[in-house]
Amino acid sequence: MNKVVALMAALSEPTRLGALMLIWDGEEHCVCELMERLGATQSRMSRHMAALKQVGLVVDRRDAQWVRYRRNPMLPPGFKAIVNAVISAAAKVESGKGKAA
Repeated sequence: MNKVVALMAALSEPTRLGALMLIWDGEEHCVCELMERLGATQSRMSRHMAALKQVGLVVDRRDAQWVRYRRNPMLPPGFKAIVNAVISAAAKVESGKGKAA
């Protein structure tokens, strides 16, 4: 139960959810790209990515001075289903095709 609570807490923060929506495409993304697309500073983005990594949603790889993130390929199916549902719902709300709570 605590793992699900930690997962939901990680997904509840808008910058983390935005980063996850970008990373969920299966590609690797540099912190610099995430910073630019989400309008976040390097330190803020790093803290958010550390939170996503701590709950197991992403893995990272150092590339010179940059860190690149991708979705965790070993994510349990139940967690993957939760993230897919949250991202799908968020995308619908953002596009105006769904109603916000």
